[in-house]
Amino acid sequence: IQGLFDLGVEIEENSELDLLVAYNKHADDERIPHLVEEMSKEIGSSPYEGILPRLAQYELTLLDWAEAHKGDRSYVAFASKCWPAFQTEFKFVPCYVNSRLTSRGIPVSCEVDIYGALSEYLGLCVTDHPVTLLDINNTVPAPVYEQHIRTKRPYRNDDLFMGFHCGNTSCSLLRNPHMGYQLIMKRGLEPDAKEPDITRGTLEGDLISGPITMYRLQSNSRGQLKAYVAEGEVLDVPTNSFGSIGIIGIEGMARFYRYVLLKKAYPHHAAIAYGHAGKVLFSLFTYLGIEDIAFNQKEEQLYDGENPFKH
Repeated sequence: IQGLFDLGVEIEENSELDLLVAYNKHADDERIPHLVEEMSKEIGSSPYEGILPRLAQYELTLLDWAEAHKGDRSYVAFASKCWPAFQTEFKFVPCYVNSRLTSRGIPVSCEVDIYGALSEYLGLCVTDHPVTLLDINNTVPAPVYEQHIRTKRPYRNDDLFMGFHCGNTSCSLLRNPHMGYQLIMKRGLEPDAKEPDITRGTLEGDLISGPITMYRLQSNSRGQLKAYVAEGEVLDVPTNSFGSIGIIGIEGMARFYRYVLLKKAYPHHAAIAYGHAGKVLFSLFTYLGIEDIAFNQKEEQLYDGENPFKH
């Protein structure tokens, strides 16, 4: 975390137990009914809307926590641990609340991803729109590629990936956003339950199509900052899957994945900002003094260490 201190970012570490105590203190908060009504209007009718009071209680907990702990800082972000103990103790998944806070300018990253939260914040500042954090290590099924993409778009299958997370993306970035439950967790935590309970709370839907910028600020093992930026698009192709999810095309993604994301040991989380903001983000990273800024290079440009002999 040396790189964070070098940027002037302050970190306050708290345990899930601290958060659970604060959450329980909000059990009878008089603001909960109003917030439930607001959430209900946002997501519409849902078979899982019974979880909304718990989610409202949690959102108020985080908002009050941010206000009480931000000190002299003007802006706050959360890097939260969202599984596996969270579901059994809090009795829900926090994805929808994470998406709501992110949409109002308080980024909340999944899986204690501190640099992911900071990356989201930077994209929010650059684009003035919510940013989402997605897993990028999922491929696009061959039948989907053959049916919807191969003859219609200028992408090879290895230029594409399935951007996915459980349900943390803002409503404004999803087609048909709706309340759901964490399918994988349901199998493990509630295998015998006819209906989900403690695994409810995801915000699900396909990502809206359009130009995007995939990027991330990160630190290496020596505490030195690094970053990458790549422009692409979310394709208007149905995923027929779950979570907050979309098919994303990046020119030369296979080489970029191998020689940047893998070789330089980046995590599998990428920040996804809508619009092509590569120019501004590259300038921002340069302004922050980052020397190692990677981008997706053209076919004729070799990455460091890439074999020039193709056959």
